Amino acid sequence: MELQQQFEASVANSKNLTEKPSNEILLKIYSLFKQATEGDITGDRPGGFDFKGAAKYDAWKKIEGKAKEECMQEYIELIASLS
Repeated sequence: MELQQQFEASVANSKNLTEKPSNEILLKIYSLFKQATEGDITGDRPGGFDFKGAAKYDAWKKIEGKAKEECMQEYIELIASLS
């Protein structure tokens, strides 16, 4: 199975995890997904009391510049470890 197909299967599997991952793991899942599908983050960091938005922004910003394929592979491995 090619990487894109494995990634798409992992995205589907991520919706069926038996236990809810910690917030730290959820942010990692989010950032890897966004970097793999959209590339580097754009726009301004949410401010004020948008703590969730700011945390997501920061997690994605942390992996800025990472290759799409590398993010896909890490996402696949992370979801497999949680399944």
